Amino acid sequence: MLRRIILAIIVLGAIGLAVGYLIFARTPGGYLSLKSLLSPATGLEKLGELAKYRADVPQIRQSILICGAVGGGIGLVGAAVAGGGRRRRR
Repeated sequence: MLRRIILAIIVLGAIGLAVGYLIFARTPGGYLSLKSLLSPATGLEKLGELAKYRADVPQIRQSILICGAVGGGIGLVGAAVAGGGRRRRR
C-alpha cells in the first residue's frame, strides 16, 4: 500500500511538473530551455535567452514547482482513497 502511494506521488508529481513547464515556461520566442530554468539565479543576465525574462524566471520556477506539488498531492490523496477500501486477509 505504501509503495503504491509513493509511486502515485512520484508519477503524478512528475506529470504536474511537465504540465507546469508546458503552461508557464512558454515565451513569445518558444519555451525556456530546461538548462536556463535549472541554472542558478545569479548571472542570468549573461544568458542571451533569458536577458528579457530574467525577472520572470523565479516566478516561472515557482509556478512549475507548485504544479508538481499539486500533482503529488493529488497522487497522495488518490492513492490513499483508492487503497483505503482494501484490506489484506491473513
